[in-house]
Amino acid sequence: MTWAGDLKALCRNGSMRLAGLVALTTVVMLPAMSARAEQVAPHPEQVVQVQNTFDSLFGTQLRGPRTYADPFQQQLAALAEASRGRIGVAAIDLATGRTTDVLGDQRFPMASTSKVAIAATFLDGVDKGRWSLTSEFPLMIPVGSAPFSSAVAPVRAGEYMPASRLLELMLTRSNNYATDALLKVVGGPVAVNDWVQRAGIADWHIDHDIATLVRDDGAVNPAQVIDKRDSATPLAMAQLLAGIYQGKWLSPSSRQILLDTMGRCVTGRNRIRAGMPEGVQVLHKTGSLNNTSSDIGIIQTPDGRVFAVAIYVTGQGSRPNREARIASIARAIYNGYLTDAPDYRHTASR
Repeated sequence: MTWAGDLKALCRNGSMRLAGLVALTTVVMLPAMSARAEQVAPHPEQVVQVQNTFDSLFGTQLRGPRTYADPFQQQLAALAEASRGRIGVAAIDLATGRTTDVLGDQRFPMASTSKVAIAATFLDGVDKGRWSLTSEFPLMIPVGSAPFSSAVAPVRAGEYMPASRLLELMLTRSNNYATDALLKVVGGPVAVNDWVQRAGIADWHIDHDIATLVRDDGAVNPAQVIDKRDSATPLAMAQLLAGIYQGKWLSPSSRQILLDTMGRCVTGRNRIRAGMPEGVQVLHKTGSLNNTSSDIGIIQTPDGRVFAVAIYVTGQGSRPNREARIASIARAIYNGYLTDAPDYRHTASR
């Protein structure tokens, strides 16, 4: 066959594979996005076929780490192996800038971990004089509606509270009503996305308020399907945390309010915090949705070292299993950074 013939054959095969991907995606995604009452789930073999087709066409969405440079990475990659569901990890040593990740550039559902950026967007407005921490706003309480019955879930105004109290509820107890209250104040998901983009963070995007996100949860299994809506990469989230800690975007007072409030978080006792030895301080925010659990935050060691960490776990059979995986990964990061050689950038995903 001539060179031209080879090229035509490659193009023809690529077109056929792309058409197959579209057809398979329709088979997998549409039943899941249809009437929730039917609970139609794709056959696992169909999901694997879609994933393999996607990976072979585009080569960018690896579902498991493939190479490991040293024992630290090997342990981290073993803990984050993807046979029971995708796991994404990213960590940054803020003293050296050294970064390690497993599937760090792959999208995962943020769930409530997006609330850190919502809080930062609000506090940026405080810094600019648009509102204050004593300004009062109503809780946004969902009104009953069927999944996917509207683009935005209906809500009603509830009790008015000072913004400082709404921040506390949002970050320490992951209160969704308080979150949607402040999300409405700042201008909705578009305003938060704009703030994150201005901060220079890519691969981060929210599309819905929390009421809609929770109401319509479950249409896609994040352990098997990558959905870019309301998602971020672990690396993007770790970079966001690092920038907040380093005071890049907020005034010193707003930065301290955000970090102090994250330090009072009462959710996720079995996640990052469970993997830390005594004396380690964790300033964090958890997230949970259908078949996914996450925890992101700042780890401060007794000797003053600071790490930004983002861990997203899907599948694993149960929420306790996901939480145990988060704790073990967090401890591996802690131990690895304390014993690892300096001046080296790690990656277990490439």
